[in-house]
Amino acid sequence: MTVSAMAKKMTAEGYSIVNFGVGEPDFNTPEYIKQAAHQAIDDNFTRYTISAGILELRQAIAEKLKRDNDLEYTPDEIIVSPGGKAAIITILTAICDPGDEILIPAPYWVSYPSQVEMLDGKPIYLPTDETTNFKFTPAQLQSVLKSLAKPKALILNSPNNPSGAVYSKEELLAIGKVCLEHNLTVISDEIYEKLVYGEARHYSIAQVLPPMRDNTILINGVSKAYAMTGWRLGYAAGPREVIKKASAVQEHNASCVTSITQKAAVAALNHDDGSIERMRCEFQKRRDFLVSELQKIPLIKCPLPDGAFYAFPNVGRYYHKNKVGTNDSIRLCEYLLKEFHIALVPGVAFGCDECLRFSYANSMENLIEGIRRFKAGLESLG
Repeated sequence: MTVSAMAKKMTAEGYSIVNFGVGEPDFNTPEYIKQAAHQAIDDNFTRYTISAGILELRQAIAEKLKRDNDLEYTPDEIIVSPGGKAAIITILTAICDPGDEILIPAPYWVSYPSQVEMLDGKPIYLPTDETTNFKFTPAQLQSVLKSLAKPKALILNSPNNPSGAVYSKEELLAIGKVCLEHNLTVISDEIYEKLVYGEARHYSIAQVLPPMRDNTILINGVSKAYAMTGWRLGYAAGPREVIKKASAVQEHNASCVTSITQKAAVAALNHDDGSIERMRCEFQKRRDFLVSELQKIPLIKCPLPDGAFYAFPNVGRYYHKNKVGTNDSIRLCEYLLKEFHIALVPGVAFGCDECLRFSYANSMENLIEGIRRFKAGLESLG
């Protein structure tokens, strides 16, 4: 968001900025979803709802989870929140005590550590890099758990922001067995579930290992798949007692999700006009182009991401002995923005300073021009 703000400021000053910073689809919300929102307004469905969300929507979520993930949930095991971010911190508030240790694989979505710290929890990082396609291993998890005093939960994000990594069925099965051994809760952030490419497939950890259902809180929403980032609706599904506590928390900090948004989400989940698949195919085309171009650049390492809409190249070898002193991801991003008018997100924000995040939720025209500017910027470092 900070990078985007700087880019917008420079744009207002007359600069032509290619912005790879913001993580949201560049498509419009599908028409059938917007029509449902208009209908809600016409029907005067504009008042408070119960805190956990209207029953119609929670039923639609339960049906979606059965249809797409082969998971059985009842409406009282589901809470609707004002965005995926709100769903996560509401769940963390419901399950965490001060001092609890929350395991977070790195690179991670920027809000995870801050949310844990806001609750006086302790983030414990599981570092990864491109050699494992930015995925941690069960052995790594086992080793870290043995050293902890109060392990409470693992935040698992697949498909991942910022790396695009997608955990396979076999990987999730092995991770789940370690979690069961240590009675570790998994907060499974699956917000990019619909955006997977090639041979990759999305699986939920509770889906591949049914005993994990009681140890899993699934997080999802409508923001990414349905191009509804500004509508602000996420949800969590998990054990009834956890959801009951989360609903009590939400009742006192947000009341409920906007009633009109809830009706729009019902339409999104219950119908399909082909918009999701068209967006996914376009993202895959952009991914293939962008990563192919990044992989051609000397000294760059960039695995092909299996999901989401990000590329996360390792540019660390450009930090050393360059003539302008850009020796970390923040300085490199500032340099590229000011001198070459390309906005990227520094990897340090995600716990991986050697990398930069590209969002390919962007037009092909911008991708072509942006990669040209990026190459020129790196070449200028000498």
